[in-house]
Amino acid sequence: MLDGMSMDQLRTFVAAADEGSFSAAGRKLRRAQSVVSHTLANLELQVGFLLFDRTNRYPVMTDAGQALLEQARLAVGGMDAFKARARTLAEGLEPELAVAVDVMFPIANLTAAVQAFQKQFPTTPLRLYVEALGAVIQPLLAGQCRIAVIGSLPEVPPDCQSEYLLDVPSVTVVAPGHPLAANRGMILRSVLEQHVQLVLTDRSPLTAGRNFGVVSPNVWRLADLGAKHAFLCAGLGWGHMPLHMVQADLNAKALVRIKLETSPTAGPGFAMHAVHRKEQPPGPAGRWFVQQLRQYQEAGLGRKA
Repeated sequence: MLDGMSMDQLRTFVAAADEGSFSAAGRKLRRAQSVVSHTLANLELQVGFLLFDRTNRYPVMTDAGQALLEQARLAVGGMDAFKARARTLAEGLEPELAVAVDVMFPIANLTAAVQAFQKQFPTTPLRLYVEALGAVIQPLLAGQCRIAVIGSLPEVPPDCQSEYLLDVPSVTVVAPGHPLAANRGMILRSVLEQHVQLVLTDRSPLTAGRNFGVVSPNVWRLADLGAKHAFLCAGLGWGHMPLHMVQADLNAKALVRIKLETSPTAGPGFAMHAVHRKEQPPGPAGRWFVQQLRQYQEAGLGRKA
């Protein structure tokens, strides 16, 4: 009986466990609830015991089902990886490579990687999206790009796989004429809340209603990092910036670094990751480009994996 077990049954089992109900599993798998119930009933006949207790309104996984769940996940994940690898090998070199890159990623490394890519793959067009937060991952989820390099969005969607690239330190800065610049020690949160904080906002709806690194109730939201930089230099507020973007300003005293109560030594940093859909990993050109992005290491602003 066990030899007749199918991958479809295991996928249905995992979906039902994850979604908490057969109807929700059906919606996820785009199948009728009756089909899900029938598939799971057949699987239970094959293994010889119940995987779900159906006595209540919602099915509850039995101890035996819980014991098999991790193995089912591994089997499904292994099959997905096999299919993705086979698809990549069958495709060969990508006819075009589309990549979404977080605006916080060091531009020097991105530029160098693009230049190297042009030399290595002269017949493969490269299309770049430079965005922030959820707008970086949105093109990937929409199928508009093969790779997303994320950092300002601290979450990876569950159907994606990530690969660490490097760290990008960040600092909190103000213009020298800003009232907060006179504070040489740690600035209390209650003091920060009295001043406008300049925040990079998301062009996509993926992070609607959510804030990342926001301290002050007085917030100006900007969709462009260049505009945020200009506003900081003009003394219109305080905010976090990637160190590599403001190092020259700090050296020239056009901006001043301040220390926050929540982070006395540095502002929040960004761990950059290359992300792709599990079922559609990058091909030869994409893997080569990701490797180039990892090479950044300049003046301690990034570290290799």
